[in-house]
Amino acid sequence: MNGSLAPSHQILMVVFDGVQILDVTGPLEVYAAANEYGGNYRITTASVDGKPVTTTAGLQLVPDLSLADVDFPVDTLMIPGRPDWWAAVADAPLIECITRLAAAADTVAGICAGAFPLAATGLLDGRRAATHWRLAADLAARYPCIEVDSDAIFVRDGRFITSAGITAGIDLALSLVEADLGADVARAAAKYLVVFMARPGGQSQFSVRQGAKYGTDSVLRKVLDDVTADPRGDHTLAAMAARAGVSERHLTRLFRAETGMSAAQFVERIRLEAAQALLESGSDPLDSVARRSGFRSVETLRRTFQRVLGVTPGCYRDRFRTTRRV
Repeated sequence: MNGSLAPSHQILMVVFDGVQILDVTGPLEVYAAANEYGGNYRITTASVDGKPVTTTAGLQLVPDLSLADVDFPVDTLMIPGRPDWWAAVADAPLIECITRLAAAADTVAGICAGAFPLAATGLLDGRRAATHWRLAADLAARYPCIEVDSDAIFVRDGRFITSAGITAGIDLALSLVEADLGADVARAAAKYLVVFMARPGGQSQFSVRQGAKYGTDSVLRKVLDDVTADPRGDHTLAAMAARAGVSERHLTRLFRAETGMSAAQFVERIRLEAAQALLESGSDPLDSVARRSGFRSVETLRRTFQRVLGVTPGCYRDRFRTTRRV
């Protein structure tokens, strides 16, 4: 453990009933790890009334004090989320406390669904923000003055920073440590925690098959299952329509209505997802990855990664670099 020469930095983590436990513990573990490598973070937790809160996992967190008793300067205010975000937004005392503390904090962080109570203060109006990919549409609909980035792992706009879902709070905290103490300390903390220094890509890396908006059409479900089961197969529109026993025009309409994508876009995203899994789990050369995931060539694989995820396949494999987006 290194003796710290860094200035003291006060972290205040807000906690409340129903909070996602990893939204709280993930970032705080990053700061604790950074303290092992020269940081001087002082961590305080606080609930509205100072009483213990129950998390999504059923565990209780015992805060250090009540939010009303916070009478010291806060360098970074952290606001976690709860899956039923509407309950947090409806908690008037919580929103009042966040509004007061956020007005004075140097940095304000909304983690996952924590973007919702932060948005309820009005402080995110006119700014860009991120949240869990499943909640991005809700955030945009509830707070139309916010520019919601549904793909970003985290977004910084001025002194406000918001992250995607759950474990993305770790990415957010690592980026703040890097800004405070430099890349070497953030990298050391990331390695200690055995996490990415920079998670490759964005939220678009998460399962397209899981995220698609399916209806009840059994014909399309069979087509989607076939593509997912064998990304390397012949999945041209003509081939899929023939296997399904419908016209190409009808299948095109089904894809648009049920998934929000064209047939070609869905196939490409499934193949991309297969390539991601191969890159994450092995060391096969790129030509093998391209062939096994259904891409015609390494160049097609590279172009698809760059266009959809914003990184090359090689960068995707690179784990410990910097928290800045590639």
